Amino acid sequence: MARIALTPGPRRSARTIARIALGCGNFGGIGSAPEFFGQGLSEDQALALMDAAWQAGITHFDTADAYGGGRSELAIGRWIASRGVRPQLTTKTFNPMQAGADHGLRPERIARQLRASLDRLGVDHVELYLAHDFDPQVPLPESLSAFGQAQDEGTIGGYGVSNFSALQLAAALSAGTPQAVQNSHSLLARHDELELLPLCADQAVHYLAFGPLAGGWLTGKYRRGEPFPVGSRMTQRPEPYRGLVTGDTFDALDRLRSMAASREISMAGLALAWLLADERVTQIVVGPGRPEHLAPVGEALSHPLTALERAEIGRAVA
Repeated sequence: MARIALTPGPRRSARTIARIALGCGNFGGIGSAPEFFGQGLSEDQALALMDAAWQAGITHFDTADAYGGGRSELAIGRWIASRGVRPQLTTKTFNPMQAGADHGLRPERIARQLRASLDRLGVDHVELYLAHDFDPQVPLPESLSAFGQAQDEGTIGGYGVSNFSALQLAAALSAGTPQAVQNSHSLLARHDELELLPLCADQAVHYLAFGPLAGGWLTGKYRRGEPFPVGSRMTQRPEPYRGLVTGDTFDALDRLRSMAASREISMAGLALAWLLADERVTQIVVGPGRPEHLAPVGEALSHPLTALERAEIGRAVA
């Protein structure tokens, strides 16, 4: 699996970050929503998925303390202990661990949550630790100082932010030395192209893309005039994707389907290849529900796009 080195700089680690990461947000839940804790993949299903990912060459796992109310980190920790291997790890903090619990980026909470994450994962450090959202209640210098202290202590290799706008990232760069930002980005979600991606390129901040298949929309599973498949994201946590339920979206997907067929590749594989062809994107975080859902990753890696092909696809699915 291809890797890109993290650029050395102030407080910046020379570690490498994998081009593809396994997103573990559906282990024991559906993301950080307390109402779905205990749902998602069972521990056995999560272990099987991590086995398949590792065998496919995916050696970076992405999680968060609140995914499944801690169940995601626990599953990864049990996998590490039972398999005797150590993936690179990204985890995050901001959201409550249960309904009504505290949340945010107060320095003391960051330190407490990191200790708990390391315990659940069964490791002494993680490669990346991210602020999972912007906290308007806590001054950024205070929060980022806590992340920097953890980096100095060696419990994290580097730190960054997630779900930040360009303005918020610029503020973070003025207050600290975040090395990465992780946001939703795909053929159907390109709001970061105007300001955030150029800022990342200019400031050598690594851009990590989650939601690369837009909640399943870019797999072709959602069909015009048909009910959403049972168990799909649109029947569980549809809120981020409700705006896609339009005729224009289905028209764009029809064009993507035709382009994928002409290349003898799946729609999902072509959508991932489009992201991989963007040199500004350091890592793509994929969140498969079953081992077979990893197949498009291999397709994308074996069918690289030229800049002209990428631009053509981008125009077709605008």
